[in-house]
Amino acid sequence: MNEPIPVIRDTDCGTARLLPDVDRDRAWLLTVDGAPQSYVDLDEPEHLEFEYVRRLGHVVDLAGAPGDPLAAVHLGGGALTLPRYVAATRPGSGQDVAEADRGLVELVGEYLPLPEGAGITVHGTDARVWLDEAPAGCADLLIADVFGGARVPAHLTSVEYARAAGRVLRTDGVYAANLADSAPFTFLRSQLANFAEVFDELALIAEPAVLRGRRFGNAVLLASRAPLDIAPLTRLCAADAFPARVEHGAALTRLIGDARPVRDSEAVASPEPPDGAFSIG
Repeated sequence: MNEPIPVIRDTDCGTARLLPDVDRDRAWLLTVDGAPQSYVDLDEPEHLEFEYVRRLGHVVDLAGAPGDPLAAVHLGGGALTLPRYVAATRPGSGQDVAEADRGLVELVGEYLPLPEGAGITVHGTDARVWLDEAPAGCADLLIADVFGGARVPAHLTSVEYARAAGRVLRTDGVYAANLADSAPFTFLRSQLANFAEVFDELALIAEPAVLRGRRFGNAVLLASRAPLDIAPLTRLCAADAFPARVEHGAALTRLIGDARPVRDSEAVASPEPPDGAFSIG
């Protein structure tokens, strides 16, 4: 049996590489311009390699009754790690994925095909465009993991974007986004302020070292109009190999401080990560 070999292809947004994992059969790491984007195990889609993706997986697990199908929207596709996870853990779910890099969509479809009947529809379009055109109230869960290079694009960082996300979600739906920042958290605080304008409930998941300002890192923002189930989420995140904290209520209000919502006209991309923060050799 031939060993899988790396695949390198220039796509719309950079140079994509699919790198086989020597320790797991049919498992692949996707990088774009050297930055890790996705990890997929085709034989075990429930396996979530990246820590922040595991935290998003916990959000999926707590959205609705265990195992029940969800109407899910994913902004940013990569190698479709979380759509595959939802399909495996919640059979019968209907999922839409908006991925602007059509060359990447073709690459993933060719080398990492979806299983038959997965219920996943991939749209080669911009995330904001898809949101603006989607029917109101069509999603139980909306997950945003959109990076242009290593930064969240500016048009996905405004209060108008938060309102577009709120329009697509059902009354008890949950929004979850992968963000990245470091102290003094100017960007992260502005994102929390944006979503506080639209949603009644907010939470933030991050490793303690990130929350204490000791390093640049990922933070998962959660928002909902309905109460968030904080206690089980806290237990799940604390039990991970790299434990994370869940900030909620007064602690989050203190973090937001005097931050104000950011309009489209003044929105900027998330901060450039320091050298080596996410890149691999």
